[in-house]
Amino acid sequence: MKTVIIKYNAGNTQSVIYALERLGVEALITDVEEEIRSADHVIFPGVGEASTSMNYLKERNLDKVIKSLKQPVLGICVGMQLLCAHSEENDVECMGVFDVNIKKFKNVNGSKEKIPQMGWNKIYNLKSSLLKNVKEQEFVYFVHSYYAPVCENTIATTDFIQPFSAAIQKDNFYALQFHTEKSSDAGAVILSNFLNISAN
Repeated sequence: MKTVIIKYNAGNTQSVIYALERLGVEALITDVEEEIRSADHVIFPGVGEASTSMNYLKERNLDKVIKSLKQPVLGICVGMQLLCAHSEENDVECMGVFDVNIKKFKNVNGSKEKIPQMGWNKIYNLKSSLLKNVKEQEFVYFVHSYYAPVCENTIATTDFIQPFSAAIQKDNFYALQFHTEKSSDAGAVILSNFLNISAN
C-alpha cells in the first residue's frame, strides 16, 4: 500500500509522518504528480495561510491534480479548508471539492472566546466509516481561526462560538478541521480507518 503526503507551502507534515509511523505505515512526502496519482491513499495536511498555500498549489498545477484524484484523500486543517470553495482568509478562491465557504471566527452575542481556538474539543453527530469506533463526544485537538459551517457534507460537528463542521466528506474526499496527528488515540483510530478505506 502506497501512502503519499502532499508537499506544499504549509507545515505540519512531519507530525503526520510520525503519526503514520506509529501505525506502522511509511509515507512519501511529494509534490510530483505521478507519485500522487499512483498512491493508494493521499493525505493533504497543513498549518499555514490559505492564499499563499493556494498560490503554491496553482503554480505547480497541484490544485487540478488533487481535485481529479479518485483514491481516498484526507485533508487536515488548512488542507480541509483548501478543499472548500472559498476562504475568508485573504479572500481566496480554493479548490471547490466541497461547496462550502470557510469563515473567520467572530465573537457574537456577547461571547468572549479567545480566537484562535486552541486545544481539545468534543465532536458529535458522527457519520461515515472514517469515524468508525470513535465515540460520540470524543475529544480531539484543534488549532484554527477559520471554520467550515455545518453543511450537507458534515460528518462530525463541534462547538466553538457556534456549531461548525469538525469533519466533512464527499465521495472519496474526507476532511478534518482537527489534527488527527495530535488527537491521541482517537486520532490514531481515524488515521487507521482512513488507511483501510479502499479506492473505488
